Amino acid sequence: MANSEAEKLFKEFKIQSVSEFFRRNAAMLGYTGKLRSFTTLIHEAVTNSLDACEEAGIPPYVRVEIEELGNEHYKIIVEDNGPGIPEKFIAHVFGKMLAGTKAHRNIQSRGQQGIGISGAVMFAQITSGKATRVITSTGGDEIIEAWVGIDVEKNEGKIFKKIKHPNPTGWRGTRIEMEVKEVRYIRSKQGPYWYLKLTAIANPHAHIELIEPDGKLIVFPRSSEEVPEPPEEMKPHPKGVMTDDVYRMARRTTKTTVRTFLIGEFSRISDKKIDELVKYITALRLIKEEEDQNVREQLLKRLADGEVDGIIASFGGKGKKVLREVRKIMEKSPDKLTWHEAEEIVEAFKYMTFLAPPTHGLRPIGEKNIEKGLLGILRPEFVTAVTRPPKVYRGGIPFQVEVGLAFGGELGSDFDLLRYANRVPLLFDAGSCVITSAVRNIDWKRYRVDDLERTPLVLLVNVVSVHVPYTSTGKQSVASEEEIYEEVRLAVMEVARRLAKYIGGKHRKLYQVKRRKTFEKYVPEISRALSILTGEPEDTIKTLLIKIIEKKFETIEEKPLEAEENA
Repeated sequence: MANSEAEKLFKEFKIQSVSEFFRRNAAMLGYTGKLRSFTTLIHEAVTNSLDACEEAGIPPYVRVEIEELGNEHYKIIVEDNGPGIPEKFIAHVFGKMLAGTKAHRNIQSRGQQGIGISGAVMFAQITSGKATRVITSTGGDEIIEAWVGIDVEKNEGKIFKKIKHPNPTGWRGTRIEMEVKEVRYIRSKQGPYWYLKLTAIANPHAHIELIEPDGKLIVFPRSSEEVPEPPEEMKPHPKGVMTDDVYRMARRTTKTTVRTFLIGEFSRISDKKIDELVKYITALRLIKEEEDQNVREQLLKRLADGEVDGIIASFGGKGKKVLREVRKIMEKSPDKLTWHEAEEIVEAFKYMTFLAPPTHGLRPIGEKNIEKGLLGILRPEFVTAVTRPPKVYRGGIPFQVEVGLAFGGELGSDFDLLRYANRVPLLFDAGSCVITSAVRNIDWKRYRVDDLERTPLVLLVNVVSVHVPYTSTGKQSVASEEEIYEEVRLAVMEVARRLAKYIGGKHRKLYQVKRRKTFEKYVPEISRALSILTGEPEDTIKTLLIKIIEKKFETIEEKPLEAEENA
């Protein structure tokens, strides 16, 4: 009876593809709400364009055009001057999820999961029933025009129609046209306009144009000719990997032994470190065989203090035997590495010390470019920026924080926090973002900002990493990692000190102007009185007094402000 029930139950068993899963859970990709869905579509297309241009070393030109076709029904056109897409990859790029040129690499990029643009194509498909039109060329003799969709059951791209055109002008780039429904264009701080404006600030090397549904053309011109260097792939650091990483990498490597695999595929691991690793794995095996819990804890404490040789020696011949066994692991083929052995390696990594991971692959915006972006788009009266030195979180994942501050000028009367991750604006889920909490927990009154919310102040915070710890697949909020929180705080306090100095100087200047006017107000009367007393001409005395006042105020120097170091 039970068997028949199980048979009946499992008749409904079905394997779901990745595309099918995200079709049912589009909210996980950011497609929730009419406005947010619209912004997510623009974000995914523009992100792809900027990444492609930068990787090819091309100054990006991105044009976004939005046509209103009906009630909550739009056509979105995004065109770039990037390297184009080879014909054989079109279906994969736009129609297959978890596929791409970056998803499998340890490299800083705006998109990381290989879901973004294919998710947008899927959203267009499930709301309008229309395929996405793609026009692309790599600058060769042909322009490819294709209508692409997703076979969600197979997670495969499907080209419904394809036409090849001659390319007499050598045009190079990609243009996509998506028809979407159930979205709404609103010019708010979470809409496409605001998203593109913030993108332009953090990417001053990009020229971005937007044509709104009413035909209005908005241009965010390029303010820097300096195209960022393409990001470099970085090897994972031993402190930042899990067992599954080691196990899977061992199966993909071309190295012939576990020893050469660990040295070649990870950063900061040398031949000497492998010998050290063998000792730590040996010590851990011996400690785990110890029955007395108190002794085990004491030995683990000694191991954490680096007494690995002493622990092995204390086990005598048994220690030497286990050491020989562990050495054999390092000489075996990587594809023979078992899950348990990978677990032992990762556990040993936790007790070992390594140099900090290299940070040469990180590509911050840079202080000068942040200032250019803020000045060019927002036109404030004061601007400053700080790029902090690279740090690591979770023991081995490199990251960098940079902050820009703009004050006064043409800014509005309110405070704005512009959050970014790898130059991408984060418009949603601000409450759960570590950037928000780090900025809000600063005592701004110590920096001459009495009411932050009513101050014409814009703060730009960009977190750069090969692996930004987002709180969800929608990538709109950075998770609360202690090291990132602290770096954001330090960077914000640095620009806040500069702001306090500027405001202090401004106040002092206003005070001196007021004092000078007061002195000048009484010059005619004093000149007249002194002329009567001394017999000197009134004009001569007046000229002399004005010279004295001018000299007095020329010599007044601004005093440096000492702001709190730990607000």
